[in-house]
Amino acid sequence: MGRELSENEFERLWRRMQHLGLNGYEARTYLVLVGHPQFKALDLATRARVPRQRIYEILDALVEKGFAHVVQEKTKLFSAVEPGLAISSYLARRRQEAERELTQQSHLASGVVDDLHLAYSEGREGRGTLDFLRILSDPSQAGPQFREMLAEVRAEYLEFSRPPYAAAPVERELLRQALERGVACRVLVEEPAIAAEQNGDFVALQSAGVDLRVVKSLPMKMAVFDGERGMIALLDPVITRPSWATVVFDHIGMGQAMKGLFADYWSRAVPPVAPVPQGPEDATQAQAFSSTS
Repeated sequence: MGRELSENEFERLWRRMQHLGLNGYEARTYLVLVGHPQFKALDLATRARVPRQRIYEILDALVEKGFAHVVQEKTKLFSAVEPGLAISSYLARRRQEAERELTQQSHLASGVVDDLHLAYSEGREGRGTLDFLRILSDPSQAGPQFREMLAEVRAEYLEFSRPPYAAAPVERELLRQALERGVACRVLVEEPAIAAEQNGDFVALQSAGVDLRVVKSLPMKMAVFDGERGMIALLDPVITRPSWATVVFDHIGMGQAMKGLFADYWSRAVPPVAPVPQGPEDATQAQAFSSTS
């Protein structure tokens, strides 16, 4: 009979064997086997504190994993495989199984990637998702969203411009770049604003190439990009402190409806009476969406 493990040694080794991949019963059974030349199954169950109805299942698993072997005499006996051989062989088999599983997963992944890429592409184009309409309740999100759309506009930019206004340099530059790309920019401004101190900014817009008209009042802030994307900023009529909520859409039907609304107000608008024009370098995008941030 070999040296009996102390209680502390047994507990420590039992936990370490589980970290290697054996379950609790398997680890306990193997540690009892290690200290003895051979054991009958039911006697082993008692010593290892394993349920008697589970001991044959546990021993079969240990034999399969290379930690035990059967000594066939008048009665079937079980013996431990030398630890160095058992553990090294077990880890080698686990490594081979992991590599084989990884290879199979790699083959499977190529097909999954193709299928997911198709779904992802459709989603990005707006066909595979309902995310064509969003409400930005956080005002700080509206400015970055507006600047992203202005940077990507290709052919047409329409705007309902009403107070409050912002004059961010990055927006002036993006507007200038849009004009240089040949984007047709039309902006409708409320009459009170054009008569106020912002007048010089609006004149600068005209000097930069923006088609500007004045109307008595506008129902909302609005920007429409290429007739299919846009933003609508609405003032909350309920709460005491003024707050803006911005609706962002990427839908051609919505875009065409907003173009129709813009055309109706445009038809009733008039060109501004401008003072002495300023240079294009002073052009300010009198864009309201950034002012809500």
